Amino acid sequence: MTWAGGGGGRFASPQPQRMRLAPPAGPPHGRAARPGPARHGSVPFPLVRPGPVRSPLGCAPGRCESRRCLAAACAPTPMQKINKNAVLALLTLSSLVFLLFQLYYYRSYLAHKNGAVFSKVRGSQSGQDSTRWHVVRKFLSLISSHNIPVYLIDPLILGLVDKDIEQIRSSSDGPSPECKYFCVPRDFTTFALLDKTWKHEVGLFRTAEKMGFQWLKVLNKDPRLDGMDDLSGTEIPLHYIFKLASHAIHLVVFYERSGNYLWHGPLRLKQHMDRKFVPFRKLHFGRYPGAYEKPELLLVSIDDLKIQIPKNPSSFLEEMTHSRFLECRYREARAFFQLYPDDASVDAVEFRKRAKSLLHLAALTLNNLGVKFWLSSGTCLGWYRQCNVIPYSKDVDLGIFIRDYKADIIPAFQKAGLPLKHKFGKVEDSLELSFQGEDDVKLDIFFFYEEDDHIWNGGTQAKSGKKFKYLFPKFTLCWTEFVELKVHVPCETLQYVEANYGPDWKVPVKTWDWKSSPSNVQYNGVWPVDEWDDVIQIY
Repeated sequence: MTWAGGGGGRFASPQPQRMRLAPPAGPPHGRAARPGPARHGSVPFPLVRPGPVRSPLGCAPGRCESRRCLAAACAPTPMQKINKNAVLALLTLSSLVFLLFQLYYYRSYLAHKNGAVFSKVRGSQSGQDSTRWHVVRKFLSLISSHNIPVYLIDPLILGLVDKDIEQIRSSSDGPSPECKYFCVPRDFTTFALLDKTWKHEVGLFRTAEKMGFQWLKVLNKDPRLDGMDDLSGTEIPLHYIFKLASHAIHLVVFYERSGNYLWHGPLRLKQHMDRKFVPFRKLHFGRYPGAYEKPELLLVSIDDLKIQIPKNPSSFLEEMTHSRFLECRYREARAFFQLYPDDASVDAVEFRKRAKSLLHLAALTLNNLGVKFWLSSGTCLGWYRQCNVIPYSKDVDLGIFIRDYKADIIPAFQKAGLPLKHKFGKVEDSLELSFQGEDDVKLDIFFFYEEDDHIWNGGTQAKSGKKFKYLFPKFTLCWTEFVELKVHVPCETLQYVEANYGPDWKVPVKTWDWKSSPSNVQYNGVWPVDEWDDVIQIY
């Protein structure tokens, strides 16, 4: 074998050359060899006729033509080529057999031992369908063994249950003819846990591991303590995930807040956590915090599993679509009060107390009517800027979409002990109501009108009949907690506040003219004189 070389010291791949051997003595078959040119100095290298490759003893492979050929010498020589394809096929076949054996062993022994292989449930279409049912059953067995009360909040399953709720309520405890609910395709099944009903026992996780579950716990700061400097970093459990086989259980922890409602936190993974543990983006809860009313629960049998669900699944599902919660900005509020010390005078404390009482009464009245409202104007600014009522505002401001207006609003507030102080505008245009609270603290309700690209509310000057319009960018509503009350605010709060108070909204302004001070005010004409009796009513 030689190396075929090129110029410049570069080498090509080795190229095999055919080996030519001369016989031990004399020319082959009686012919004289033709003399050739001398090579490698003066040593002659005779040219010979090409012939079969022979062993050093002169034996051609497979033939013994001389007594000097030994039996061993006539065996196949190392120069013969080995069939590489046959060897490769043999190795591949061996690896495949070994892999199949491993799969069989896992399925027949290990997976069965860890609870990952399930038989079919009657009525299910495939073994994969029943896997979900078995994982749910095993999870319910786990939490039952530790006396942990949970209830189903999975929107997919509750949506199916809601369609058959009357049948489910009246059905007996007999076996179900098919797996109709818990066998539907999904990655998760979601349950809720009330924090105060469970002690965070380590034993639960030990039992879960013995049953074959993998689990993940997600902690985050307790927002209820954010207003306290020394406790603001305290962490609480917000979410648990239990995974078995190809299905996972998402357990959402709900906490009771001071506004007499339930709250759950966001699911935020820390750096060391496995982001591939489950497909987190598919979770129904945890993208943002949520606020809910305390549900009344109903114990039912679903797919032969005893389970608690919200008594009115449709109401819960509707509540879920509007559950997003915004926390008060306690850190920014502390920074604000460092620049502008809070008014702790007796008058300020008394006003805040009366404003809080008036807001609670207004919320109770409107909630009983089923009218959705939110914090508006100065009350919204106080929540967003300083997490409290602005003591020099002297009123409470609420907003209501005109589509939610009800004629019962005025009688309901009068019945609650809040007489009507004035009524400006009409339902079709610039409606505004004002009710008199205790000690000159009034409640102003502004009705908002939706246009294609903005939302506005109106104002009326009583002595001149002039109309004004206040423009806001479109917004949606989120829940928050304010003065121990669960109440709505615009989700896009910053844009809402800036529209009304401009870019300097962080700076307190105690002198305010509602006709000229707002950044978003526009002149909107004058009410016709013949309409004044209807659109300008002062009591």
